[in-house]
Amino acid sequence: MAKTNVWMSVSDLMTGLMIIFLFVAIAYISRVQKNQSVLTDYVETKNELHNKLIKEFEGDTLKWQMTIGKDLTMKFKEPTVLFSTGSSELTPRFKEILDEFLPRYFNILLNDSLRSNIQEIRIEGHTDDVPMPSKHSDPYIANAMLSQERALAVVKYFRTMPQFKTYLKKQKQLLEYWFTANGLSYGKALDSEGDFIIRSGKPIDRAYSRRVEFRIVTSGDEILENFVKENTK
Repeated sequence: MAKTNVWMSVSDLMTGLMIIFLFVAIAYISRVQKNQSVLTDYVETKNELHNKLIKEFEGDTLKWQMTIGKDLTMKFKEPTVLFSTGSSELTPRFKEILDEFLPRYFNILLNDSLRSNIQEIRIEGHTDDVPMPSKHSDPYIANAMLSQERALAVVKYFRTMPQFKTYLKKQKQLLEYWFTANGLSYGKALDSEGDFIIRSGKPIDRAYSRRVEFRIVTSGDEILENFVKENTK
């Protein structure tokens, strides 16, 4: 009789362990599915926006010397077209480009079904590493000041355009919520291949580094950051 009770106890123990294992497996599968959904939404949002930007501007990239990145950056990379050396005043040619580009760019974002996924539109100014003692003795600070002035000049110009004045109050508020003007100095300087010098270790290409970028930050970026934090605890 005692032997029978021993086997019954072992059987009960194994049953309990199987139930615990089953719950662990269900929790793991649920987490994997949640993670997969987060990553899928992130990728699909970026891909859809990227495809719409490509479709709208594919005929303009060459004449504007602009590239459209998979990370949703619109990069204007011809420095002589953008600003005079050491100046934050937009050239007449850059104004012409912005007159064509900005209304179409913001119309896509304002009227698109994905607009609720947009968190920020960063207008970034990037410079080379040429010192400017007249601005500041520290070349990085001097170029940070110049790049900030250039990014802000683009925002100012857009707000004076006839197109901006036609937007509804709600649309203007949304644009103002999205807008940020960021002067990044030569912190993200590029080499002759267009790669960040911090990654490549190659010398700076001053012409490539002088540029203006429009960067869309989606809610997926924030979700992905939270996802990474949760899964590294």
